[in-house]
Amino acid sequence: MKNKRIYQVAEFMARVLTNGSKNLVTRETGKVMREALEGRIQSEPQGTVVVLDFSNVGIIDFSCAEEVIAKMMARLIQREYGDKYILLTSLTPNQEENIHAALQTKRLLALSLKGAKKPKYLGVLNPYLMDTLQLILERKSITARELADLTQVEINTASTKLLNLHKARLVLRERMSLAEGGGRQYVYKSLLEI
Repeated sequence: MKNKRIYQVAEFMARVLTNGSKNLVTRETGKVMREALEGRIQSEPQGTVVVLDFSNVGIIDFSCAEEVIAKMMARLIQREYGDKYILLTSLTPNQEENIHAALQTKRLLALSLKGAKKPKYLGVLNPYLMDTLQLILERKSITARELADLTQVEINTASTKLLNLHKARLVLRERMSLAEGGGRQYVYKSLLEI
């Protein structure tokens, strides 16, 4: 069973920034914030989906977005935090723009929640994976066999797409009972369903 934790970024700012600012500007500020967030993420149980809520946060400039979000997403993909996931929420258009640009420079992607669980993509994802991610978000979960049947591709191609989305920490993966012939079978689930 996966867990969800919501981190109020403004509360982290109030605890770790000494200037009382509601803005996330400069690389130095970003480093302090990232380290505080990382310390907390490291302590979460495996399988946790961390939602970074930007309510009550002012601006986030490009350098801070790169230092906090882009570096965290890169480390997330490298599994430096273990089996964890990150979603963003309550971003203003200006915050989205700077985070999107920071993620683009590193060729990374993050999901940002808008309204009633409608995600926005920030950053870059290989186009061959985008349709598969969208399908998972719409269906909530899918297996490689289901994806292969729906998109009329070979099972190996479907499995590779799903595995790549999981490695990018954009979908959850849970082991199912053994497949026919004794192989492993996984179901891939939307992060939004936790």
